[in-house]
Amino acid sequence: MTILVTGSAGHLGEALMRTLRGGGKPVRGLDIKASNFTDHIGSITDRDTVRQAMQGVDVVIHTATLHKPHVATHSYDDFVQTNISGTLNLLEEAAGNRVGAFVFTSTTSTFGAALSPATGMPAAWIDESVIPVPKNIYGVTKVAAESMCELFHRRHRLPVIILRTSRFFPEQDDDASIRGLYSVENTQANELLHRRADIEDIVTAHLLATDKASDLGFGRYIVSATTPFTRQDLAELREHADTVVDRLYADCVERFASRGWQLFPEIDRVYDNSAARHALGWQPKYDFQHVLDCVGDGRDFRSALARAVGVKFYHDRVFAEGPYPVS
Repeated sequence: MTILVTGSAGHLGEALMRTLRGGGKPVRGLDIKASNFTDHIGSITDRDTVRQAMQGVDVVIHTATLHKPHVATHSYDDFVQTNISGTLNLLEEAAGNRVGAFVFTSTTSTFGAALSPATGMPAAWIDESVIPVPKNIYGVTKVAAESMCELFHRRHRLPVIILRTSRFFPEQDDDASIRGLYSVENTQANELLHRRADIEDIVTAHLLATDKASDLGFGRYIVSATTPFTRQDLAELREHADTVVDRLYADCVERFASRGWQLFPEIDRVYDNSAARHALGWQPKYDFQHVLDCVGDGRDFRSALARAVGVKFYHDRVFAEGPYPVS
């Protein structure tokens, strides 16, 4: 079974390539950038490139995309060409070659405005029933690509799984107020409570999706670390999140203090991964309890895979303020 990974030079693409190659799986990488994990250099917007890369492929894992960090540096047409037309090229070639599974990496950013409750309202509980309200061209094009994936399942019986991934990038936060108050490690430890996953768990979800696609036919799932919160916590999370966390983890404040870390005083959304766990048999390992265990033992809470992939950045130049410009 040969697997094609698009975006093989990116964070997730490299992580998938490392894992699949390490397991002895026949896999090829496609990316516009040369890397140790790219076998075909070219764009998914070029049909001939896609056709050549797809020869003999049984499974497609499509991670290549323009991301939120590109919104201020790339045109709307750039996003349409890569995220929509590029995905269409892959879907048409996959359907024509009777590929057995097509896994599309989407994003929780598709939810957009639904992630930000009005002042005084409880935190938002985000599961698959929430209707996306995209806030930028990134979200719009990812929703459109998701719809095309669903269309190809209905019209061509292509087995498709869509994974809406939460944050797993290692870069510092784009919000200047967060950067000013919390270290990168502190921020990402806090986010594992409600809106982040380790890249190893993201990879595991993708590989399980390739195995389950033929049985499920079609599915759309949120992929994020398992939250300790329930819907009953949502009102208090919006005003006193640290109190809720302290109640759930009696040793949290002490362990965070040993690193000079602080809890977030407010949390505005919680991602629910229960559908992915149930449908895919996915059991993410890197949750907030794992963070506390690592802090107590003096270990890095990131997976070995996350450390191996490291920081890639999304642009070829460094910006004066923040990891990327915010439009």
